[in-house]
Amino acid sequence: MRQKNMLGQVQLDAVEPAAQALAQQSLIGTVEWLKKAVIGLNLCPFAKGPWQKQQIRFRVSEAADEVNLLNDLRQELLLLAANSSTELETSLLIHPQVLQDFYDYNDFLSLADDLLIELELDGILQIASFHPNYQFADSAPDEIENYTNRAPYPCLHLLREESIDRAVDAFPDAADIFEKNKHCMRQLGLAGWQALADWEKNR
Repeated sequence: MRQKNMLGQVQLDAVEPAAQALAQQSLIGTVEWLKKAVIGLNLCPFAKGPWQKQQIRFRVSEAADEVNLLNDLRQELLLLAANSSTELETSLLIHPQVLQDFYDYNDFLSLADDLLIELELDGILQIASFHPNYQFADSAPDEIENYTNRAPYPCLHLLREESIDRAVDAFPDAADIFEKNKHCMRQLGLAGWQALADWEKNR
């Protein structure tokens, strides 16, 4: 099912009732996370503009294995590359049925990078990673800093390299974003995050 509404471009692949319900749930949860955490906490100062302009595409994949997810990722990369940034700035590929384990997800990222090279999109597009159990290297699982990359469902964020370059030029302190985000999360604390993260209640 495809639709265009206030979210911009939305695609739900699932057709079975149970899968459709999961797709709707994961879409709503991811949008709430984007609004309240990514934009609301200013974890990414570049996200607000595309959101307001409805230039963010959300696709919920029905893939239940890595092969089908890689095919969906291929389609999304080609779609983003074929459209102008004024029509489609960025894309979130949400995949609630596959790669629930963070280590499996992390391993899949190398396949995603290989796909960029295969499609000759390396240096044109890049893929950022978000997962419910995201864990930075050399960090403990319960460290609050990990929550900067913890989305309610596993997803792959497709970005344009040229847009990142423009955004960095527009924000002179862009290199400090990661440190600022860690400081923000430490101030918020786990209790503050849990109070914010009402998208978790419907999981």
